[in-house]
Formats: sequence, structure tokens, C-alpha cells
Amino acid sequence: MHLHLPCRTRRSRSLAVAALTAAAIVAIAPSSGAATGAASYVVTHAPTALAGSNDAGEPSIGSDWKTGNAMYQSGLRTFRVGFDPAGRASFTDKSSTLTSQQGLDPILFTDHRTNRTFVSQLLGACSLMASSDDDGESWTQNPIGCGAGTVADHQTVGGGPFAATPTGVGVGYPDITYYCAQAIVSAECAASHDGGRTYGPGVPISSALDCGGLHGHVMVAPDGTAYVPNGDCGGKQGVSVSRDNGLTWTVQTVPGSTTQSESDPAIGIGAAGTAYLGFAQSRGSGGTSPSVSVRRGGAFSAPYDVSGGRIKNVQFPRVVAGDDDRATFAFLGTTTPGDDQAAGFAGTWDLYTSTTLDGGRSWSTTQANPVGDPVQKGCIFLGGGSNPCRNLLDFMGSTVDSRGNVLIGYADGCDATCAAGGANNRGALATVAKQTGGSSLFAAYDG
Repeated sequence: MHLHLPCRTRRSRSLAVAALTAAAIVAIAPSSGAATGAASYVVTHAPTALAGSNDAGEPSIGSDWKTGNAMYQSGLRTFRVGFDPAGRASFTDKSSTLTSQQGLDPILFTDHRTNRTFVSQLLGACSLMASSDDDGESWTQNPIGCGAGTVADHQTVGGGPFAATPTGVGVGYPDITYYCAQAIVSAECAASHDGGRTYGPGVPISSALDCGGLHGHVMVAPDGTAYVPNGDCGGKQGVSVSRDNGLTWTVQTVPGSTTQSESDPAIGIGAAGTAYLGFAQSRGSGGTSPSVSVRRGGAFSAPYDVSGGRIKNVQFPRVVAGDDDRATFAFLGTTTPGDDQAAGFAGTWDLYTSTTLDGGRSWSTTQANPVGDPVQKGCIFLGGGSNPCRNLLDFMGSTVDSRGNVLIGYADGCDATCAAGGANNRGALATVAKQTGGSSLFAAYDG
């Protein structure tokens, strides 16, 4: 039974991306500083004959640093994605039997340190969960993939090293794994010390007095600090932060940020702990801008528009970092102002990436999907339900491979007929953009 109705309590907004077989690059002038090695991408669709390939709204993507494969989750399907030397992707269905039968919100995470992939499907007040150490050839399945009290919507799974405290002890698995979910008036995270087999009780990470709406995806820094971003913390962009393996959490906000946009913010963390928060910053009634804030030490910097004012609406922000001074902010953007969720919105959406090689002082922004082949035409709706603009659902995914190349997993809502001038077909075709040129997020692999 297919009950895929993601994020039923969603506030509003969403976006997506385009693709065919090769990615052309249209450079946008960096918002300040010198250009920083513009990236280029090869974009590949999943075959339309592959079951579930056109039910790819709100996908997640992870990278196995040992095999070079990626794992892509959307709807009820988990695809293993391989790459040829030119960066073209091939898709194989490797879904577990537990997480491919029913669910509400799909999510996937691959731990780079262990190369274990976790897949979660929201079901009622908990989630079904499966994990694989061999890119989906075999799965360990867990019908109780949550912690007590971590209810009831928009779950996220992530993990990484334990923080250096007396509570940082693994049992048969070296890293800590977090399961976080939205409980309408609060949000909770539960920690697993045994590789996702069991989870402790949920711990509040924010209350209705701290943050509202829905949180983004949990990320863990190299020193074990855990972050859960939220787009509405007292009227600002914010994050819940834990430095003691999820026992306690505090909320930090971005000075000068606003919260009119409904897309979840996203966070990427560099090798020495610098955090890059990407979000849709309000620009008034004309739309939103793609903005970042950088945290070194105690506080986040003020918002910084990476498009130099060109992008008028943005959705689905994603951030991934490599070396401490290198990060890539990916998002769906349009140069058309106005209400991008309204039925009459006439914007055309493309996939953009913005990369910094100097710790956020300058950014180089490029279009990653082929020119003339947009991801979506018209509105994108994030308010839940069956609105005709809701084909792309609520978010997309990004990660980095072992050589510092960015991978973006998204859904394409504009088929060939649409790209040739026809109306948006409102599809959601599984698509991967792989970086094949430009500076790596790991300087050791530049060139």
C-alpha cells in the first residue's frame, strides 16, 4: 500500500531541478570577490521504465566513499547510482523490503566514515528503518526506527563521530546516529549508539517558544557537534546545536536573517568545524534570495546573497562542505519575482550551485542543469496536500564524494516536451547532477 503523502503539516514553498545528459554552465557574477573556480556538472535522469523513477519528489542522496557509488532515496524506492568515467549515472533498484512497502516521508543518509546507508520511512508516530553496508545488496531492517517520544512528522536521520564526552561510546559501531522528528509544538532527537539498531528516548531540541514550523536535516561535525537547522526561530533562521551527543541542545540564530520563506534551511560542515548555513532569505514581496551564513566559533555571520541580487525566488537549499574553507550551496532558483507558490506564477526554475573556496568571503554561482531544459515551469507548492504545483514536494539532496565532487539528487518536473516550450508536465523524475569540473571541495584533488 502506497501512502506517500510527505510532510502533511507543511507551511508552504518548494522547488526542483532539471536534467538531460550533459550540463551546460551559465555563470552568474560572484556576489563579491574574485571568481572561485566555477563548477561544471553532468546531469542524468533515471530511466522512465524503472519502477518508481517518476515518483522522486523530495529525494535524498548519499555517497559511499569506498565504492564510489551513490544511494538515492525517494518515494518507496532506494536506487544505487553508479558512475562511468564521464560522470554519467546508472540507476539500479536496491530497495529493502521493509522500506519499500509503505511510508509517508522518505529519508536517506550515508555515513562517510563507515559507508553505512540508512533509509527511513515515516509510519504513524515512528519510522521503519533499514541500513546497508554494501550499497543495498543486503539490508538490516528495523521496524522501530525511532526513539520514544520522537514524533510525528518530517523526520531526519544523520550521524558522525561521537563528541568527546563520557557519553560518547559506540556499541558494535563507531559513530553516533541521530533520528529527529517534528512534534508540532516542539522537535526531538534520539541518539543511537549501536548503528541504528536501537534508539534512546527523544530529547527536545527546541520548543514552540524557540522555533516554529519544520526543521531541516541533522548534520554532525567532525568534532561530534550536531546541528539541526530551522527556518523560523524567533523570526530568524536558526539551528539547534548539541555538543554532548544529543543530551542537551541550544538554539542559535542568524543575525539579520528573516523567516518569510518556507523552504528548510540546510547546513554543511567543514573539516575543522566551520558551519555553512544556506537558506532562502526574504527580499519582501518580490520573493527570496539564496543566502548563506558562516559560523566560525561561537556565532553565525549576517546573511550573504550569493546571486548578487539576480535570483528572485529560491527553494530547496542544500549545503555540503569539504575542506574547512570550501563549501557548495545548491538550490533551485528563478529570476522571476512574485509569489512562487501561486497558480499563476510564470517563473522558470533552474538548478544552481554556489561554491566558496575561501571560507565564505567570496562565492561563484553557476547553473548546473542544461540551458533551455528547466527543472520546473510555474509554481512550486510546499503546503502539503494535492495541490497541482506540489509535484516536487519539499526538498532535494546533496552530498560529496571521496574526491570532493558534489553530487545533487533532485526531481525533474519538466520533461522534453516541457523543455521544448510546452507546459510543465508536473512529473518528478529521479535525477542526479555530478560535478565533473571546477575546483574540488578537497584541495588535494584540484585539477
